[in-house]
Amino acid sequence: MTFTDIIGQEAVKRRLIDDVIQQHVPHALMLCGKEGTGTLPLAVALAQYLLCSGKEPMTQQPDMFGGDFFGEPEPTPPVNTRQPMLDHACGHCPSCVMAEKLQHPDLHFIFPIYKKQSGKASLCDDFGQEWRDLLLQNPYMGYAEWMQTSGATNQQLMIYESESDAIASKLALKSSQGGYKVCIVWLPEKMNAVCANKMLKLLEEPPSQTVFLLVSERPDLLLQTIRSRTQVIEVPALTQDDIQQTLEHKYGILPEEAHRIAHTADGSMTAALRAITNQDDNDDYFELFVSLMRLSYMRRVKEMKQWSEQVAAMGRERQKAMLRYCQHMVRENFIYNFHREQLNYMSAAESDFAVRFAPYINERNVIGIMDELQLAQRDIEQNANAKIVFFDFALKMIVLIKNR
Repeated sequence: MTFTDIIGQEAVKRRLIDDVIQQHVPHALMLCGKEGTGTLPLAVALAQYLLCSGKEPMTQQPDMFGGDFFGEPEPTPPVNTRQPMLDHACGHCPSCVMAEKLQHPDLHFIFPIYKKQSGKASLCDDFGQEWRDLLLQNPYMGYAEWMQTSGATNQQLMIYESESDAIASKLALKSSQGGYKVCIVWLPEKMNAVCANKMLKLLEEPPSQTVFLLVSERPDLLLQTIRSRTQVIEVPALTQDDIQQTLEHKYGILPEEAHRIAHTADGSMTAALRAITNQDDNDDYFELFVSLMRLSYMRRVKEMKQWSEQVAAMGRERQKAMLRYCQHMVRENFIYNFHREQLNYMSAAESDFAVRFAPYINERNVIGIMDELQLAQRDIEQNANAKIVFFDFALKMIVLIKNR
């Protein structure tokens, strides 16, 4: 993957290219941005650029046969033998060919996984083929896509201590191609405490010719000491025009539909792709949200208990995704009351529901509802009993939804 494959983000790409050309590449760089902004594709493109052997300037040899053939050679005037470095990976050298397939021996990936067998350590290498296939197919994939591809169900994905030991051993070896060694860490906030501390040690004393590229969506969850040892680049949300043009030209979406999807994607190419490829999860979350709001309004406690049991059976990661979706819906319905269509990011079905529901989300209860959703998400992340968490939240909604 080269920088030309990245959607938008021209300023970030220019900065990364200039750092390489000027030989100012830090040993640890962290690309921070919300899901779908292109942080992972940027890291992969930078890795290929660093590993590319065809971007280096060539040295022109002076003509050894200048001058008169029968006489003394004429002195060759001094020339500038250095050519400017390419501002992109060449795409043709052996390093680029391997990097394009994500199979370069000096390119390493760390990403969240689950233990395939209880009590036995698992490594990212155990999921290497699934990771490469997904990333090659969809560079803008997100956490949900990786969960599905990796085969996770109720498991919570994590980066374990064994991964830090494995990568330390790999990076201790010499570069197979004689250049950089690059380690891309996707979602480093998913490292457990032991792994994070061992990774900190690697960042403090990095192996020779090694560059760490951390790709984070929640850098606030990382150790402060890790953040302080990386050069941070904030990757902004994509523009609506960039997303719309990509949907039209690459995916063949009609302009009107592409405009609607690009607007509701809120700067995330991942969200836009989900809208055209897999809407099933969002449809499920929407139905659950609508059901809870109606049951809370009617004070149907027995049905609310059944609702909480249904959500509790979904698995931790889907529960967290559902709670994030509920926060999105509460926020969008609150903004809907201001009648500023350009500020809303809802689908057609969500907008139709907001016509009737938005008045129930107002300045008297919006903060309380959001606080309860965030508390529920915290409890789920800490492995609290899901039935109790969701039933408790549902009961609280009876009081909050009536506070108009």
